[in-house]
Amino acid sequence: MNPLPTRIGIGLAAVARPAYITSGRGADLGDQRSVDDLRGRTWRVLDAAYAAGVRYVDVARSYGRAEEFLAGWLSARPDATDVRIGSKWGYRYVGEWHVDADVHEVKDHSVEAFTEQVAQSLALLGERLERYHIHSATPETGVLDDPAVLRALAGLRERGVRVGLSTSGPAQAATVRQAIGIDVDGLPLFTSVQSTWNVLETSAGPALAAAAAAGAEVIVKEPVANGRLAPGGAAPDDHRAARVAALAAGLGVPVDQLAIAAALAQPWAWCVLSGGVDPAQVLSNASATALAVPVDVLGELEDLAEAPRDYWAARSARAWH
Repeated sequence: MNPLPTRIGIGLAAVARPAYITSGRGADLGDQRSVDDLRGRTWRVLDAAYAAGVRYVDVARSYGRAEEFLAGWLSARPDATDVRIGSKWGYRYVGEWHVDADVHEVKDHSVEAFTEQVAQSLALLGERLERYHIHSATPETGVLDDPAVLRALAGLRERGVRVGLSTSGPAQAATVRQAIGIDVDGLPLFTSVQSTWNVLETSAGPALAAAAAAGAEVIVKEPVANGRLAPGGAAPDDHRAARVAALAAGLGVPVDQLAIAAALAQPWAWCVLSGGVDPAQVLSNASATALAVPVDVLGELEDLAEAPRDYWAARSARAWH
C-alpha cells in the first residue's frame, strides 16, 4: 500500500454544497451558504487539514462545487504538491444551490455518465486526480455487471488513475466482495474501496478486510455517522450514540475522536475521512490519531452496532438542511 503521512483524510461532502444530511449544519453554517461563502469555508477547511498533516482529499462530481473549490485551492497553494485526490462519478448535483431543493442529486451509473463526468473531473483536477470511484455502487444499479462501464474504467486505469468504488446501504459487504473479484485484462480492476464504517454500522468490516488483503486501499467514510457521533449531534433518544459519548467522556476526549480512533484501529483501514466543516472540527478529528482506544472500550463499542437495515433506513430518512 502507498502510505499517507497521517491516516486521516478530509472529505468535502458537507462543506462544498449548501445542503447535506449531517447533524448540526444549521449551527455550523448558519445562513452563509453562497458560492463565495462556501468556497472560502472550504479553503479554510483545507488549510486546517493541510496544517494538521492531512494529505488525502475526497471529492465527487455531486458534492456541489467541491472539485472546483479544491482546484482553486491547489492553484493558490502551489507548494501543496503532495496532496492526493480521489473523486467519484455516478451522481449529478441538481440542487442548484438551494437548501430546500426537492432533489439534491441524482444517480446515473451509465457509461455515458462516466464518459461525461470523468472528462469534467480531469478538466478541473488534471494529473492531480489519483483515484476515481464509482459513487455509491449498489446491486440495484447493476454497474458492476455492465461490460461497457468496466471496459471504460479499465481504460482510465491504463492512464495511471487508480479505479475504485464507494458503497452505501445494507448490502455494502456483498458489493465490496463482488468488486474485488472483478478482473479486466487479467488485472484486478478495483484497487480502492470507500465504504461507510463506524461503531454503529460495522457490517462491511469483514469484506473490507478481504479487500485490503487483496491489495485494495480501503477508505472509511462517515466514521462519525453523519454527525450522530459528533459533539451535540445525537438526537435525545439515540441511546447508542449516547453510550459512545459516555465512553468518550470516560477517556477524557470528545466523542468524534473516539469514533474516528475506533475506525483507525481497524487494521484494514488505509485512510479515515474527516467531514469537518470548520477548522476546529478538522483539528478535533485529526487529533484522533493520538488516541489509543483501550481494548475494553473497543469491546463495548462492538456491542453498539445496529442492524444494517435499521441503520440505513434511519440514514435515508435524514433531512437535507
